[in-house]
Amino acid sequence: MRPLEGRVALVTGASRGIGAATAEAFRGAGARVVRVARTLNPAQGFIDLPADLTDAGQVAELAGRLERAVGVPEIVVSNAGGFLLRPLESTTIEEFDALVSLNLRGAFALARAILPLQRAAGRGSFITVGSVADHIGFPENAAYAASKYGLRGLHETLAAEFAGSGVRLTLVSPGPTDTDAWEPFDPDRREGFPHRAEMLRPADVAEVILFVATRPPHVMIDWLRLGPLRIL
Repeated sequence: MRPLEGRVALVTGASRGIGAATAEAFRGAGARVVRVARTLNPAQGFIDLPADLTDAGQVAELAGRLERAVGVPEIVVSNAGGFLLRPLESTTIEEFDALVSLNLRGAFALARAILPLQRAAGRGSFITVGSVADHIGFPENAAYAASKYGLRGLHETLAAEFAGSGVRLTLVSPGPTDTDAWEPFDPDRREGFPHRAEMLRPADVAEVILFVATRPPHVMIDWLRLGPLRIL
């Protein structure tokens, strides 16, 4: 079964982690997959459009590059993001600004560039990858949670704004996922943190994103939360 045969899907943050796993899952489902990230290792079967989503000019150009390469993508997975685990007094303003720029401002710029094209086409699926931290505040998450709570606000507002347009907007909020974003913080040695072996795998989250993208046109999933069995 290749439920996305012939459809175009755009995945941001596709160089690693959840984004890379999602691009692979979509390719396996038959989609023509456009990968977007700052840097991408060449791989067969993908269309690569390197871009820095924190640069508004590059995001604006991305829409034109997309239309020339593949047309308007029917499926967009807005996944690019960063992670920071640090107490308030140890978090600098520069670190806060950088995380908000990537996790929230970049997502806004992508939505602003692509969603109007999907609305003009009268169809599409725009899936935003949030976090369990877009609904729950955890210690040492001040910058990260602020950016993810903002991302949830952006999603909910756009879902209302694009209601009835034919474009479906979904927020997927995964719990702890074993990606290299954890490497600087070593949760296995931190009290109160799940060990990486207990976390979700990127492929788990990718499978859920694929599920959302392959629902029949009359099915709307506005929010989906998932997490490891022993943690959530």
